[in-house]
Amino acid sequence: MLFDYQFKNYNFRLVLYALLLNFSGVLLIRSATNQDPVYVNKQILGILVGFVIAIILSLIDYHKIITAATGIYAGCLILLLAVLLIGKNVNNATRWLELPAIGQIQPSEFVKVGLIIFFAWFFNRSEEHINELKILIAAGCFFAIPFLLIFSEPDLSTGLVILFVFACMLYAARLSYRWIVAAAAVLIPCGALFVYLLQYDMVPFLKGYQATRILAFVNREQYAETNLQQNNSIMAIGSGMLHGKGLNNNTLASVKNGNFLSEEQTDFIFAVIGEELGFIGCVVVISLIALVVLECLLMAGRARDLSGRLLCVGMAALLAFQSFANIAVATGVFPNTGLPLPFISYGVSSLMSIYIGIGVILNVGLQRKLNT
Repeated sequence: MLFDYQFKNYNFRLVLYALLLNFSGVLLIRSATNQDPVYVNKQILGILVGFVIAIILSLIDYHKIITAATGIYAGCLILLLAVLLIGKNVNNATRWLELPAIGQIQPSEFVKVGLIIFFAWFFNRSEEHINELKILIAAGCFFAIPFLLIFSEPDLSTGLVILFVFACMLYAARLSYRWIVAAAAVLIPCGALFVYLLQYDMVPFLKGYQATRILAFVNREQYAETNLQQNNSIMAIGSGMLHGKGLNNNTLASVKNGNFLSEEQTDFIFAVIGEELGFIGCVVVISLIALVVLECLLMAGRARDLSGRLLCVGMAALLAFQSFANIAVATGVFPNTGLPLPFISYGVSSLMSIYIGIGVILNVGLQRKLNT
């Protein structure tokens, strides 16, 4: 038999939620770009290609993908090095590669999923020794290399995403609470010291704009001009009230037409959701994302082995944190940073990388424990 799976276990709910979010995303991108066909057509093409890739990967035994983890990790490093050496610079950041016939891609988006696969393999391989210092040091080194390469682009926001995913996977690998308490005892005072030193320009590894964004979050009154984008986003969301102003509204005061925001089709897409679909639309979008994360966690609980559970936890952490960060920036809860809203924001690289991860964990769901 070609596929020895019980297809009654195929998670069609996850697929449905993802497609509903994609459909919403296309409508919102069309509105945010004033019906620009270039953006809309690229996004639709990304959805179609990504969906096909997800379906194909969902039928491939995830254990076969896990066995290629070291090669995937090496490929991630090669892509990140290529970005730094021959990447395209946009707005003083080098995060993109121009590939023949394919066009522009953002490798760090694919690296997120690549690292989930690698650490699922590494932690599964080290399951019995996960709390040994040498294993934790090795894991830290494997994480630090791509993190520093991404940070050098510079892309602090993506670095924070992979840090959160790494921490969640490490916890799911049954890290001892002694290590967690010890880490918290060190990191909390270090965080306070970091913010203190930042005020006196004594953190040399941060770019000027990165430091300013953090300080603007800590002291909003002193850095009012820096917070202008976020303030406009908050006003746009509030102006939608309960039902919103409707898709494709072209009033002068619209967040799209008044030049109040930059990149409203990507980083500030939630402002468009709030303005045009209102509180109800925001709740629907957040609920669909929450359902996607919940399905990932449910599949993690039913996974046949640790590597499957870690793959699902990693994707859940990625989608949850990135969604939260995008919405938190748009609502002023986080400092201003550039992260797309999964399934919704414009960006083919982000869309396809997420579908790669979705495809892999769909196979984990197909091979659930026999007693579930």
